[in-house]
Amino acid sequence: MGTTPSALSSTSTATFNGTSQYAGDLQQAINQAVAVASIPLTQLQDNVSTLQSESSELTTLQNDFTGLQTAVQQLSSGTGNGALSATASDTNVASVSVDTSLASTPGTYSLNVISVGSPTTTLSNNGLPTVTDPNQTSISSSGTFTLTVGSNNYTITPSSDTLNALAQAINSGNYGVSASIVDIGSSSSPDYRLTLQSTTLGNETIQLNDGTQNLLSVLSSGSPAQYQVDGQPSTPISSDTSTVTLAPGVTADLLEAGQTTVTVAPDSSAAANALSAFATAYNSTLADLTTNHGTNGGALTGQSIVLQLQQSLSSLIQYTGGSGGVNLADLGLTFNSQGQLTFDQSTFDNTEATDPQGVSNFLGSATSGGFLENATNILNGLEDTNTGLFVQTQNSYQQQINSDNSQITDTQTRITTMQNNLTEQMAQADSTIASLESQVSYFTTLFTDTQDAIQNG
Repeated sequence: MGTTPSALSSTSTATFNGTSQYAGDLQQAINQAVAVASIPLTQLQDNVSTLQSESSELTTLQNDFTGLQTAVQQLSSGTGNGALSATASDTNVASVSVDTSLASTPGTYSLNVISVGSPTTTLSNNGLPTVTDPNQTSISSSGTFTLTVGSNNYTITPSSDTLNALAQAINSGNYGVSASIVDIGSSSSPDYRLTLQSTTLGNETIQLNDGTQNLLSVLSSGSPAQYQVDGQPSTPISSDTSTVTLAPGVTADLLEAGQTTVTVAPDSSAAANALSAFATAYNSTLADLTTNHGTNGGALTGQSIVLQLQQSLSSLIQYTGGSGGVNLADLGLTFNSQGQLTFDQSTFDNTEATDPQGVSNFLGSATSGGFLENATNILNGLEDTNTGLFVQTQNSYQQQINSDNSQITDTQTRITTMQNNLTEQMAQADSTIASLESQVSYFTTLFTDTQDAIQNG
């Protein structure tokens, strides 16, 4: 947003310091000339202030319509095949989720969790140096270790000769294990040990060697998770992770052995939330548009863009989708006595349950007809960052503000030049007047003194 140049600065103009008895009149003449010349400057400054207020109010309205656009986008993603949810009949056996960007169709799956599996866990050996403070000592004085995980060997170099530093060095790499420190001693005789656990399920080889000896013993050998989907395959599926894929976009976290039914179905809650958000955004937009009407209206009162935006808002909400079938009222969107849009979820749920195809046909999508395409096209016409009504109007405001500010700068320069010239001229005139006044005073005094001499002679 452009700024308005400041008013005339006293430091940029000459100073008039008159000494004659007419100095005040001369200064008043300068002030009057400057005041008359500043009338266009004040008008330009007032115009810039008005333009800035209008631009700020337009930004408020643009934010309102952006909120509407977001609600429409949420409604688009919350309907059709994109609106799916996954549930498990027994949440103790598994928790399930669905990625709507990958899942394409509803479905029901029988999940039989035979085993949730376990990781392999190891502990540092007995007979190694006892660590009573993991910040001070370690299980080996070696500065370099070899970590074996499965068939892979990794070189580990701790930053210091302490057990904490050794565990941190192991955890700093992507080695397929996590390291921690446990105390298996008593409160009076601590015995801190290093324990490593595989990050995947299954019986994994894990060993740490300090160059002279192996330092770890297996506490428990891991096993893979095993499960079946719809009784298949006859030999259970083995997995090295507890998170498994049941179908495109449908995953389950295996929690315990047992059977559960996983249901992937259309999720009306996302659409309901989006419709409620749309009503809220609509009401906010309408309220801000309404403030720009009447004798005490906002900064855009009387501007044509307010009418254009109202027409767009009306076109958005008056979409019918043709005769018969589902309409906005059937989706639970109706107007109250104050003209605000309200959402009744029970109405929407009933329509969705009795006529899901009608709801789908009415809403359509952002690119293939229906309410969503109509709303998307209207809002894109307003919000497009290159050709939208908002950006074009804001650009127009900024161009006018820049033009006015340029004129303000030029006008200030002309006024300053005029003031400096007048000050110089008035200073010369004042000097001449002061000189004449001095001569008058001299001759008056001389005449008086002469008369007194004659009378007293």
